[in-house]
Amino acid sequence: MAGLNVRFTDEELEALRERAEAEGRSMQSFVHDAVMNAINEHSRLFDEAAEHVLKVSEELLNRRLA
Repeated sequence: MAGLNVRFTDEELEALRERAEAEGRSMQSFVHDAVMNAINEHSRLFDEAAEHVLKVSEELLNRRLA
């Protein structure tokens, strides 16, 4: 399995440790889930924006053709 080296400040790393510990999870699983959630949210927002642009473009084109 491929790895990923990510750098954090000491304060960021401590915040990650504290949050993972508060949830009773390992830092690895906590960070993995956080990254996957961020990817999914980013994809969802991108898809919503693309859908909106297509809808507006379609409406404008239909008005011009009418």
